[in-house]
Amino acid sequence: MTKIRVYELAKELNITSKELIKRISDLDLDINSHMSTVEKEEAELIKELLGSEVDSNEKNVKEDDNIEDIEAIEIEENIVVKDLAEKLDVTPSEVITKLIPLGIMANQNQAIDFDTASIVAEEFGVSIKPIDIEKDSEDIGIDLDFEDDSKDLKPRPPIVTVMGHVDHGKTSLLDAIRKTAVTEREAGGITQHIGASTIRIGKEKIVFLDTPGHEAFTTMRARGAQVTDIAILVVAADDGVMPQTVEAINHAKAAEVPIVVAINKIDKPTANPDRIKQELVEYGLVSEDWGGDTICVPVSARNNEGIDELLEMVLLVAEMQELKANPDRKAVGIIVEAELDKGKGPVATALVQKGTLRVGDVVVSGTSHGRVRAMIDDKGKRVKKATPSIPVMILGLSEVPEAGEYIYVVDNEKKARHYTEIRKEKIREEQMKASQKVSLDDLFEQIQSGEVKELNVIIKADVKGSVEAVKQSLAKLETEEVRVNIIHGGVGGITESDVMLASASNAIIIGFNVRPTLTAIDISKRESVDIRTYRVIYDAIEDIESAMRGLLDPDIVEEAIGRAEIRATFKVPNVGMVAGIYVLQGKITRSSKVRLLREDVVIYEGDISSLKRFKDDVREVQSGYEGGLSLENYNDIKEGDIVEAYILKEVKR
Repeated sequence: MTKIRVYELAKELNITSKELIKRISDLDLDINSHMSTVEKEEAELIKELLGSEVDSNEKNVKEDDNIEDIEAIEIEENIVVKDLAEKLDVTPSEVITKLIPLGIMANQNQAIDFDTASIVAEEFGVSIKPIDIEKDSEDIGIDLDFEDDSKDLKPRPPIVTVMGHVDHGKTSLLDAIRKTAVTEREAGGITQHIGASTIRIGKEKIVFLDTPGHEAFTTMRARGAQVTDIAILVVAADDGVMPQTVEAINHAKAAEVPIVVAINKIDKPTANPDRIKQELVEYGLVSEDWGGDTICVPVSARNNEGIDELLEMVLLVAEMQELKANPDRKAVGIIVEAELDKGKGPVATALVQKGTLRVGDVVVSGTSHGRVRAMIDDKGKRVKKATPSIPVMILGLSEVPEAGEYIYVVDNEKKARHYTEIRKEKIREEQMKASQKVSLDDLFEQIQSGEVKELNVIIKADVKGSVEAVKQSLAKLETEEVRVNIIHGGVGGITESDVMLASASNAIIIGFNVRPTLTAIDISKRESVDIRTYRVIYDAIEDIESAMRGLLDPDIVEEAIGRAEIRATFKVPNVGMVAGIYVLQGKITRSSKVRLLREDVVIYEGDISSLKRFKDDVREVQSGYEGGLSLENYNDIKEGDIVEAYILKEVKR
């Protein structure tokens, strides 16, 4: 070994590393820390020069006093070997060598606990201490975001989301907008490289979100982020207000975003814009020419009619909102979407809200951090900076961030790492705590503690009449302590969109003669959303009323045990209709109760009269297997129907 570390040399001389560095500062050696190295010849020279100066007091200094004055290094509770080596300013192999005598065979990518890391650090003459999460979160959180002075604010482009029912022309309208807005050939048609696109109208810009409207609202709002400034509601002039149109209106209202209505397909012979305006009145959208405050613009995406007027109206609404931001500060934005690209690694589309994001900036977003290596705009070109409202794809993050997370520019990578560690720790703590989402079971306790002032409810039913009946009945349940607020009512099965809206609005979902889809069930479990399904309206009213009084008695609950799809039907003499089934999830048992679902609407509820595998009667058919079943006193079975099996069981409160 031809080199020796400063702290080892200090040990031999019985003085502290700090004292040694101070004494040899005039020797023109590159020594600035206790981990620096010197050649053996240089070490001998230092010993000769300092040997005569070391007095008897210094010789009595304890061996480990050489690390006394060195500031302790902060590390996490569990730290990866490679990261520990970096903090100690040594190679990973040196750390691994120190771990072997402790009986720990770890590679550089494995984590070790704090106690083990302390022993290793002592071997290198370094003291360590755990990160103070609370202190650090306060220090780092201070400069991540702040309110700007009004004199620093400058106008920014509006961010617009296009929403509406299927086949009403959302995509066609976006395409028409892009074609009319992009006049110069070299500017190119705006391709969907990222989840948002920018268009220019004269000197003004408008940013359109390409993500599905509901997703843009619910996913963002579920994390407390508000990204959209204006919503364009597309309604076909020859069709009218449909279920998804109503859903879009409710999503926009829940997010408190102004709505501009585009009445599309006016070129069709059956188009009737006045009928559309009449239907919209039912949902609180009264057209300006009818004395209301909702802007309605007749357009034809196919013939490029009314597009310019629509864009002018969007700019007018934006002007009334006075959208402003400060471009001269550290950037703050929102992740619109993110994915793991095979060639580029984690990539994220960010919408800058404040400040200017530049290549080379160190950013954090949730548990992800990194230095911005490159930014790509919506036309696929590399850019060096992004100002407020401008969408860019970012490369250089450590992992894929969540859509809807804020992204902040921080001073340096150390601060970014600290921040992500704190976020990870907080997420772990939150996961350990019980979810505080509202449910009927604990509604009374939350009302008593003052946590719930408003009970948000989403209603889904098989027919529109049921939705209206429930809305009126629930409106009468309001008390002094809590107000019942119906945020959405629609016809059809309970979908993942309903669950995400419930999660964002902290609502419960009530279904009549309808059932949730498999995806909706999975998401409801993950998001802790309470879904209640009923066959009788009065049962739902009684349940909510009892829950508000604290008298709910959930002794008998139903548990879905399996779902099967009907693949074929056979008419058997003296038996009736027999269904050939394929079990999609769980199992179907002979003793279970079943529901027959057609497009997620319940058309039958009862018992199984027979269950077979091939020719044999069986007690159950497991997931992935085929079988045959017949329903008791019911023959209206069709291919594509879903059989849902469930059991009733008692649960102590």
